Amino acid sequence: MMATTAIAQAVPQGYPASYQQIIDGAKKEGKVIVYSTTDTKAANPVIQDFEKLYPGVKVEYNDMNSTELYSRYLSEQASGSNSGDVVWSSAMDATMKLAVSYAMTYPSVEISHLPDWSVWEKKAYGTTFEPAVFIYNKRLVKSGEVPKTHADFAKLVSGDTARFKNKVTTYDVEKSAVGFMLAVQDKLNDPNYESFLTGSSKAGLVVQSSTGTMMERVSSGENLLGYNILGSYAETRAKADPSLGVAYPTDYALVLSRVAFISKAAQHPNASKLWMDYLLSRRGQNVMANKADLASVRTDIDGDNDVDGMTKKLGKALKPIPVNKSLLDYLDQTKRLEFIKMWRKDTGK
Repeated sequence: MMATTAIAQAVPQGYPASYQQIIDGAKKEGKVIVYSTTDTKAANPVIQDFEKLYPGVKVEYNDMNSTELYSRYLSEQASGSNSGDVVWSSAMDATMKLAVSYAMTYPSVEISHLPDWSVWEKKAYGTTFEPAVFIYNKRLVKSGEVPKTHADFAKLVSGDTARFKNKVTTYDVEKSAVGFMLAVQDKLNDPNYESFLTGSSKAGLVVQSSTGTMMERVSSGENLLGYNILGSYAETRAKADPSLGVAYPTDYALVLSRVAFISKAAQHPNASKLWMDYLLSRRGQNVMANKADLASVRTDIDGDNDVDGMTKKLGKALKPIPVNKSLLDYLDQTKRLEFIKMWRKDTGK
């Protein structure tokens, strides 16, 4: 009887009894291999809670930058060598490109709790709700100066080029897949995007491939302002860093969602399904929102670090980037090169 009780408790509440087969299969497989762009430090609470919930199923977590993840996964699929079971990446467009060819169809048990825009063909899932923000040095930029909109940002910089000379930072769109995607989405959402680029770059734009470097430089005062920074990382840093300020643009705020899919060639398919369902579950999303500081894509999470909380703060300004094939438009080589050429011209890079 005790064994039967233990088995019954292993199936999460509200899941069908048949889910036990996935759990049993996952325990036989023993692990899931995750390829991710989410920092290991941020992901650790999620990994630890998953392993606590499903003892005997280990997470082999591989933290890479978005370009490395894409290239490695693609080459491994082409050669038929061992690879990640699950891809979980903030580079939404590049991840969608992989999903189109390599994602397993898996209708998650949690699908009814997710926004329509975050699910693509029961293959790829948006797992977070992360607005892109402005950051600023709180010691050197007065609270009354902090830009509220993209137009304010450009006006502040172009109005005092001596003060902001080489003091404004953002992603290098050629080296960062996330940076390129956010820049493209800016263009699609802002009819005055080129004016914003020209104005915000007037004093000299400093580009980086990592969020961490941008935050470090703004915190130190080497740079004063940054834009298109992932709000989740900025908020985490700002909690412990009195020099770093975070501002949510009120004209429009792009919302990035880390996209996850299970590989058709997954070596550990049951463990992969377990991980995916956990990521999307209320329990997993609670851990992400409240311990990993990754805002939840759900609306039923404790606290306000979820869709509801962000909507109360920003309302219609929120522009979630949909998880669908429209993300692939600017991965076309001709369009990509045209965009980069325009971006270089307007930024002087």
